[in-house]
Amino acid sequence: MNESVNHIIESKINRFKPGQVFLPSDFKELGTSTAIRKALSRLVEAGQIERMGQGIYVIPKNDKIFGKVLPSMEQLAEALAKKDHVVIKPSGQYALNKVGLSTQVPMRLVFLTTGNSKRIQIGKNEIIFKSTTAKKLSMRGDITSLLFLGLQELDLQNISPTQMHRIMELLRLESPDILNYNLRLAPSKVSDFVVKNLLNATV
Repeated sequence: MNESVNHIIESKINRFKPGQVFLPSDFKELGTSTAIRKALSRLVEAGQIERMGQGIYVIPKNDKIFGKVLPSMEQLAEALAKKDHVVIKPSGQYALNKVGLSTQVPMRLVFLTTGNSKRIQIGKNEIIFKSTTAKKLSMRGDITSLLFLGLQELDLQNISPTQMHRIMELLRLESPDILNYNLRLAPSKVSDFVVKNLLNATV
């Protein structure tokens, strides 16, 4: 029976595309959890698949110059969100880094999600999904939606000149319609900060 499970799982994985992320639960109709884990472990040992973290696997891409290429943490988070049919959005220090308000790349990538809260350890890094309301995830675009989520992490009374300059750049890049829409959804401390200090200067 185990040989049959091994063969079926391997055959299914051979049809996956390079870079595809998958979980043991993708094969649950093929055998017991023990048999599935053993089959995946055997394929890891054979170098056919890569274990990114506990219960998370990927088909590595092969580059002529760089060799084996694995997905980034962000690509991995997006793939997991897609598998779970949930929406995610960078938050906290990660959002600040994404919009250029911080040069520090965090070891923990925090995403707000419409799904369940969970933590996923990937080597020395960590992906954190934090469940939140649909309102926070309904902001549009990738400019002020990330900016406003990042600003929640800052002391808005002590914004540096460099940060203020970057915030101004981002606000100028945003369309007025999306800016106004996202302002209505932002926390009051963020919307008040933007309206009071920045909007007149962006005209």
